Amino acid sequence: MSPRQGITSLFLASGRWRAAPTVRNTVGMCASQKREYSEDFLLKCYQDHRKLWESKKMPENVNPRSVFGNNELDLRDIKVYGFDYDYTLAHYKVAVENLIYDLGKNVLVSKYRYPEEIKNLQYNRDLAVRGLHYDIEKGLLMKLDQFQQLQIGSIYRGLTRLSQEEVMKIYGSRSLPLHYVEGHLKGLCELANFQTDTKMAHLADLFSLPEMCLLSQVAQYFMDNDLPYHSVPLFNDVKAAISSIHPEMHRIVARNIDDYLIKDPGLVTFFERLKNNNKELFIITNSPFSFVNVGMTYLLGEDWRQYFDVVIASAKKPAFFTDSMRPFRELNEEILVQTWGPVTSLEKGKVYLEGNLRQLQEMREWHGQELLYFGDHPYSDLADVSLNHSWRTGAIIWELDYEIQCLNSLEYKKASGWLVVLQSLIESCQDLEDETSRQIVKKWVEERDQLRHKTKEMFNPQFGSVFRTHNNPTYFSRRLFRFADIYTSRLSNLNDYSINHTFYPRRGVLPHEYKSLFV
Repeated sequence: MSPRQGITSLFLASGRWRAAPTVRNTVGMCASQKREYSEDFLLKCYQDHRKLWESKKMPENVNPRSVFGNNELDLRDIKVYGFDYDYTLAHYKVAVENLIYDLGKNVLVSKYRYPEEIKNLQYNRDLAVRGLHYDIEKGLLMKLDQFQQLQIGSIYRGLTRLSQEEVMKIYGSRSLPLHYVEGHLKGLCELANFQTDTKMAHLADLFSLPEMCLLSQVAQYFMDNDLPYHSVPLFNDVKAAISSIHPEMHRIVARNIDDYLIKDPGLVTFFERLKNNNKELFIITNSPFSFVNVGMTYLLGEDWRQYFDVVIASAKKPAFFTDSMRPFRELNEEILVQTWGPVTSLEKGKVYLEGNLRQLQEMREWHGQELLYFGDHPYSDLADVSLNHSWRTGAIIWELDYEIQCLNSLEYKKASGWLVVLQSLIESCQDLEDETSRQIVKKWVEERDQLRHKTKEMFNPQFGSVFRTHNNPTYFSRRLFRFADIYTSRLSNLNDYSINHTFYPRRGVLPHEYKSLFV
């Protein structure tokens, strides 16, 4: 085999996801013999890769109703199913985000005396995505990957994108240390509280989208009008304003439930299947019972409580999972006031407030891996029960509907497919040392960067996909994969599977393993 045949074989093998051991020495020859390969030959390699990619069949669409496995989960082992309420059982329309935003900005003006012009701001649902980080001291909204690396091009002060030079001047590195990102937190779950003794806040639930938008727009207003401000008080004021409006938000949503809640016709079927198979069910939610009752009645009907063996409201997660000194209180439903007497058992048909996980397990005699708990928040819902109590966990990630729609588009398939092949070509040629080769590879890198930007913008112009950066899973994805055994876009997707189904994680290829087991 000639050297040219060897390197061509290597490049095409990369496109076919196969390794050719006899070619590896040729790569070394490439790196050491500076003028071994001409410009015409490298351009032909590019054209061959392009033809190879164009000959490939596009991947099949991802089923948006799929349930995805991070860890093997056999449903035959599950005797008890638990659920959060907000964004797990209840899926809200965008109108809820608009409502939170409007109520929050009004509090900023009326209570915190922010300029009246703030009331003219409008919620932009397309500004941000879930899972971003906010540097409280520096006033920057950003996207991090699983290694705490900054995604350059997705770092904003207000609505203004920072250049790579500005980012490097601020941080001096593309990667942030773990202690900077997670601060002095005692546990991962505490991140959900956005405590300000850390430098960073991880905005990991869907209610944080209007908070991020308001924070960014107010900062931009100050900058545009040359008004001096400090990012820490701004963050604290916006956070406090959004937190304070929840009672009013609950009242408005409860009065107009059809305007704010999406009704899933498959949800009744889901619960009927569980009860028909003698599964025990419970709810643990931070929302007040009066609010939950209206929503569950709308979703499942007046007799919705027949499905649930235990109902716990105002639970104050994640403290519910970690603080064993918080006893249960029974709710007097006639006057909506908690009773003072001790709770010694958790009975079907009654409503309980606060409480703690240890007593829940003891009173119901539920244990570890026989429980499967669903929530939307990787920290406040899933982290502690997974890490410390061996519960099995499922995440409801509503963004999957939109993300899978993007993944299934022909435009994305073409762009991402060529991006993978082009990256393989760059990897194979990066050690060529002559100037002509370096310039050619540089053009390939520029094309790759354009493809990265294009695929990112298909999901969100500012921050891209919730689940990945250019190469790596996001910080949010890493936590999701660690704390959730399975994840899907809605509970009713489980109706497509047997009650005895086993979910298996996809066997991924490790960097040191074969590119493909099938050649």
